[in-house]
Amino acid sequence: MADLIDSASMVKMKTETRVLTPEGSASRIESVAIEAPYRVALNDEEMGASMVLPVGLEEFGPGFLFGQGWITSPGQVKEVYVCSEGRISVYADVPEEQGKKEFIITSGCGGTGKISRDVLEGDLGSPLEYSISFDEIRKFIMQVLKASSLGLETHCVHGCGLWSGGRLQAFYEDVGRHNAVDKVIGAILLGRVPAAGAVYTTGRLTSDMVLKCARIGIPIVMSRTAPSSLGLAIARRAGITLAAYARPDRVNVFHAPERIVS
Repeated sequence: MADLIDSASMVKMKTETRVLTPEGSASRIESVAIEAPYRVALNDEEMGASMVLPVGLEEFGPGFLFGQGWITSPGQVKEVYVCSEGRISVYADVPEEQGKKEFIITSGCGGTGKISRDVLEGDLGSPLEYSISFDEIRKFIMQVLKASSLGLETHCVHGCGLWSGGRLQAFYEDVGRHNAVDKVIGAILLGRVPAAGAVYTTGRLTSDMVLKCARIGIPIVMSRTAPSSLGLAIARRAGITLAAYARPDRVNVFHAPERIVS
């Protein structure tokens, strides 16, 4: 069969595969996540590009630019346009001349991510006030894991959710763990969700993952998996709560456990 794009969602396609075993082979239809290139422009100047799951692109554009340090606060973003030809145009009140940045390649999949040294070494500010109960953590994690069937169908995407005010405020998926977080950050920059809350990601918490959350003031960052040493160092420097191996009934808190209450 030819590859069939799911026109209802545009985030997956069906393709025929052959399952091989010592006993023989059989045909099987599999779901495959869509990965597409998108260029991101700031005030009509292209600043970079990324392979993304083509959903939540309006949020991804500002989040991507924030991660690289071109945008620094929610009030700066004015408009976002997503072009079908693979371009996201973000318009924001930022200095016209921001100077040349020294970028460091991150641990993103494929080594395509980058972050400027001034963002990595700059002031992180203070986290916003927020605490979360174990009952909320349980609901939060279960709702994130059940928010979409795409992960179970394709085994190819990461998810990221934001919990605040006793409910799941936002959830995004992407083929890259960094991109999923960028979409949540973008929703904050666009004023759609508050930064005072908790983030839960299915991806590991490396330096740039933690740094994005710290810079925008998110006080609690949780992951299904592990942090890196630099991710932990940034959490300590920023004063945010860093929790790993998070499950509905337990969390392993690497820094600032006081924000998780019984």
